[in-house]
Amino acid sequence: MSIQRVTMRQVAAEAGVAPMTVSYTYTRPDRVAAATRARVLEAAQRLGYAGPDPVARSLRSGSTGNLGVVLGEHLSYAFEDPQAARFLAGVSQVCVENRLGLVLIPNTGGPDDVDRVREAAVDGFVLWTTTDDDPILAAVVATGKPAAIQGGPAAPGIVAVTPNDRAAAHAIATHMLTNAQRPLLLSLPLDRERQAGLMRGPTTDVRFPVTRARLTGFKNAIDESAHLWRDTPVAVVARHSRDEARRAVAAVIDEVRPDVVITMSDQLAAGALDATAATVLVSGWDDSELASTLSIPSIRQSLRDQGVACARIAAGLEPTADAADWSLALH
Repeated sequence: MSIQRVTMRQVAAEAGVAPMTVSYTYTRPDRVAAATRARVLEAAQRLGYAGPDPVARSLRSGSTGNLGVVLGEHLSYAFEDPQAARFLAGVSQVCVENRLGLVLIPNTGGPDDVDRVREAAVDGFVLWTTTDDDPILAAVVATGKPAAIQGGPAAPGIVAVTPNDRAAAHAIATHMLTNAQRPLLLSLPLDRERQAGLMRGPTTDVRFPVTRARLTGFKNAIDESAHLWRDTPVAVVARHSRDEARRAVAAVIDEVRPDVVITMSDQLAAGALDATAATVLVSGWDDSELASTLSIPSIRQSLRDQGVACARIAAGLEPTADAADWSLALH
């Protein structure tokens, strides 16, 4: 037997007010006198009215009141990775300030990713950095909804919010290469295949724009030093984590015997220190609390501010954003 849903009109009749007053009680309570609002809520409670149907409301208004966050990692990454968590905190700040919901949309690399984006009940999209060839980009653009991506890639219809990673990478590598004899670079994944391993002076097509920009900056610094790019060892991790970094460095330490490890994140830097028993100089990226604790140089940037900027674009509050700030932090 089906249960008949109590309607807004029934609540209005019970409370002796207009249906619009019931609607405002739930959606714009500041526009309803306190006594009237209390009378409406009491009537709703007596009748068992749970509030306006969100689906019907979104169909009428053309708005869901939600922002979608597309993550190219497993969902737990959003809570386990400190920088991803900071980025989401920035997105959440905008949602709270503008009374918006937040929907996490996993980008797994599977065939249903595009459908998941197409069917998402959201008004705009915030994307965590992905690869140039990720079909999710075209799917987001096809929705016609505002979208912004942290770190890139930019695309027509998707605004990239990112610092100048190439310049930042050049700055920290130049600092670390002073008096370095055997540098090792520790890189984030190159493409969606996420193959870990050691290479020398990679010239392969790097599909993650963040990884590509940072490798280019590192290469520029190497070219300006006494080292040769073609001889420079680069250890690539499959996933961004401290454990992955520890394993990657441990696997090559006997072959490379590094005296300096230049990494692409503070988490990777911590893993490198774990693998070398802190006997080498290591740099990080993000200038998190971990960088200060480990007393390592790092690139200071605010992922929270980038989350705010992306969310404001996705919410239609801003059309674009300036390049994110960065600086070299020496501890």
